[in-house]
Amino acid sequence: MQQNFPTVKRRERDLRLDFFRGIAMYIIFVAHIPRNAWTGWIPARFGFSDATEIFVFCSGMASAIAFGSAYARKGWMMGTARVLYRCWQVYWAHIALFFFVLMYLSAIDVYGDFEKIYINTLNLSHFIKDPSTNIVGLFSLTYVPNYFDILPMYLVILAMMPIVIALANLSHWITAVCIVSLWLIANLGLLQLPAEPWSDRQWFFNPFGWQLLFFTGFALMRGWLPTPPISILLIISAIAFVVLSAPFGSWKVYLWVNALWPDLGDLIRPVWEPIKAFRSKTELGILRYIHFLSLAYLAWVAVGPSGARLVSKGKGIVAQIWGITLKFITKVGQQSLVVFVFSMALARIIGFFFDQLGRNFLTITLGNLIGFAIITCVAYFASWFKSAPWRSKV
Repeated sequence: MQQNFPTVKRRERDLRLDFFRGIAMYIIFVAHIPRNAWTGWIPARFGFSDATEIFVFCSGMASAIAFGSAYARKGWMMGTARVLYRCWQVYWAHIALFFFVLMYLSAIDVYGDFEKIYINTLNLSHFIKDPSTNIVGLFSLTYVPNYFDILPMYLVILAMMPIVIALANLSHWITAVCIVSLWLIANLGLLQLPAEPWSDRQWFFNPFGWQLLFFTGFALMRGWLPTPPISILLIISAIAFVVLSAPFGSWKVYLWVNALWPDLGDLIRPVWEPIKAFRSKTELGILRYIHFLSLAYLAWVAVGPSGARLVSKGKGIVAQIWGITLKFITKVGQQSLVVFVFSMALARIIGFFFDQLGRNFLTITLGNLIGFAIITCVAYFASWFKSAPWRSKV
């Protein structure tokens, strides 16, 4: 195969990328704590898109830096080997997460004396009833419980990268047509993956739909797509779409609108069902895609070139606190895979303690904040381990 990769210099980490990926990790953690009151205020409650879009888009951008540069330096074969190694890591992270959560939910049921059967909270009793069939499904990714569905989606999209890189080596236009066509086929319901051996349920996150967002981020970071200009017209258009679409993408916002202007609510409510397919989370409906890109554009403009506005130049206590907070958030963003896997396990544990202690303002606030502190510490520990401090410098 002809190698047509541009020569690139090693890129420094992008502050904006790590910052927003870190924010996504905290939001995803909050969203996965059972019956967590804080979930009422995450982005998913105010529009079509949510933290999943942030995670996938930023992962595409990060992959462009990590894997795209590997392709540019070492060629298609070695770049693909790098991608396959990452797929291997994600695959075993998914398997380990499943068995760890299964283990501690089982331990609560076996050694605890609670009215609730915790193994049923994630519908994992099917695995216990028929382990022989379901363990094959787990390892072949034909058994993907809803709580464990993000990593398989990410893994399949990563596996598409060598094909996308090969196509881009021929033509960026051909690449774009193939990516968009695959997304369209997925949205027509013609390309789905089985999620349960005992039913016809499909993967909650269809990777053939979500790859559009991943490779949008990838293409922007690699320079295949031009950087959008800072334009008053684009800013106003993005704000208008985010604000005006909110009652159609958020039940909470719809109820607010309906309470204030019942006649307007009567006009909006009948639209919900007809646009259902266009706001699909499973296939990444077009409304979710546009909504996220609008938010991403506004965030990109807001933080300034290279994230300059994120960095406070003041010396007061507020600036110092923000500086420390920014370091924590970006560190979490840098270690997103480790943090994601750990936070998914931790979220169920905190939910268990909420069940025992009760859900009030104090317990929920402490539970979320302690969780934030723990996953931040995990990010720092992961970074320390990756630095291999035990290796001799000589």
